[in-house]
Amino acid sequence: MGMDRPRNWLGARATILLPVLVAVLSFVTGVVNISAVSISGPLGDLIPRSIQRTAGFTGALTGFSLLVSVVGLRRRLRIAWYATVVLLPVAAIQGLVQSSAVSLPFIGPVPSSAVSIPLVVLSLLSLPTMLLNRRRFDRPIDLSTAQLAAGAALIGSLMYGTAGSYALRDEFANLSTATDAFYYTLVTASTVGYGDVTPQSQQAKLFGMSVVVLGTASFAIALGSLLGPAIEKRLSEALGNMTDAQLDLLENHVLVLGHGDLTEPIIEELTGAIEFVVITPDTETATRLQQRDISVLTADPSDEEPMQRAGIEDAAAVVAATNNDAQDALAILTAKTLNPEVNIVAAATDRENIEKLRRAGADTVISPAVLGGHLIVQSALGREGMENIADHLLDVRDEDDADI
Repeated sequence: MGMDRPRNWLGARATILLPVLVAVLSFVTGVVNISAVSISGPLGDLIPRSIQRTAGFTGALTGFSLLVSVVGLRRRLRIAWYATVVLLPVAAIQGLVQSSAVSLPFIGPVPSSAVSIPLVVLSLLSLPTMLLNRRRFDRPIDLSTAQLAAGAALIGSLMYGTAGSYALRDEFANLSTATDAFYYTLVTASTVGYGDVTPQSQQAKLFGMSVVVLGTASFAIALGSLLGPAIEKRLSEALGNMTDAQLDLLENHVLVLGHGDLTEPIIEELTGAIEFVVITPDTETATRLQQRDISVLTADPSDEEPMQRAGIEDAAAVVAATNNDAQDALAILTAKTLNPEVNIVAAATDRENIEKLRRAGADTVISPAVLGGHLIVQSALGREGMENIADHLLDVRDEDDADI
């Protein structure tokens, strides 16, 4: 267990945290350089003037894009991994070129390298971590029909508005390029309407009205598709379920399969000692555990799908300790099939089921009834120290502080 801890620095959490830090630094660097019209970094002489003028706000855009990619990383999406791998070098390059002196209120001229250098270093450090954890991000993007329709409607309305306004550019004031046409479509469809681009003919006005109707409708549909998952998340939490984003970050944790009278003392011991997840089919039990801030997944603990969602491949141990030895045996068999290397500990309610649980795949089988009975009998026969042994069993910890 002790040898596993260094891997946490390069695990799923590091893969999420480092890009977040890069995104924040990239955004700050971009904001600091937002008014800069030229750059003076080591690549300043090699960068075209047109690109230099956009160096200020591109850093902020890269930071925002990285934050969007991090949302996908939390869901272990492969496309988010690719996007982050591309954006990290971009952030590093922007950190190199964004090093002009800027003036800050109450401070005066400050070299933006104070922010850009950490941005470059952190971006370069994040990239190997992303590459080492590539296998974790293997999920294809899974869009619902509603989300696909919302995306198609939004893109279609923007294309319609851009193409139409550009075709009618002679009938609009201050609209002469495709960029102007897209700008007009975007501010009109989003109901911002700055008023700097206005229709000058009846036909242009009718077209503008159609852009308003189609654009606002597509934006509303897209917003609904985004709010839907957030509402589902709240419902999942109310029902005692962990979200996919929470499950995806689990590693070196303990899976507790099922819940019963024997499980509660185990949960009390695990709380605060190591991260763990309880899988139980009982909704009321799941809600009660969730109210105690215990990670729980409402599902059949003997099924493959919930174990995979709970990250059994990255689990440090599995515990099966309910009042039903038959259910525990089935759960152990499934867990051993999914991860033959995981350490499985089981509690046998009946003494005759100890060997059955071992044959199912449990590495360690403990019978609380047999153990307690043995201590009581030895105490009744006058053996001294039995109470001290029981106290020692309750207080024992190994050298790695791993209770399991």
